[in-house]
Amino acid sequence: MKRGLVHIYTGNGKGKTTAAMGLALRASGYGYKIFILQFLKARKTGEKLAVKNIDSITYKRANTSAKFTVQMNEKEKKVLKEEIKKSWQDLKNNMSKSNYDILILDEIMAVINNKFISEKQIIDFVDSKPRELEVVMTGRNAPQKLIERADYVTEMKLIKHPFTQNIKARKGIEF
Repeated sequence: MKRGLVHIYTGNGKGKTTAAMGLALRASGYGYKIFILQFLKARKTGEKLAVKNIDSITYKRANTSAKFTVQMNEKEKKVLKEEIKKSWQDLKNNMSKSNYDILILDEIMAVINNKFISEKQIIDFVDSKPRELEVVMTGRNAPQKLIERADYVTEMKLIKHPFTQNIKARKGIEF
């Protein structure tokens, strides 16, 4: 790509990760090299299983805990923060040397909102990314300063969801 743009998928509705993974699938069909760094997800998910079969996609998780942050005690949150910081530093160190066309930062907004990485660090990364790198960021409550820097911003709005009827998340649909 001559000029990589910045995408944000945000909002309280379902589909942010799904949209990002759909973009990865589409781009891989054209031979683009994609790096996906997924934050705050450690359990088995369909996207993790699917991308291992696509050579042009590199997929990593930034953390090992399968708990949601609201279920964690302070010690567990500290460990999580250190894992995320290390994954972020590794990404920054390697991205300038890599030949990836697309970078997906899945649930990066939750990382910012939980103060695991600062908003300024993400903004600095976006501002200094290689010109040709396409960046896709997902998660609820995208900060206004990131929205202003993005070329695409899509808000997924919750209108109706089965969890309100006590229907649990289903394999292959929600995870």
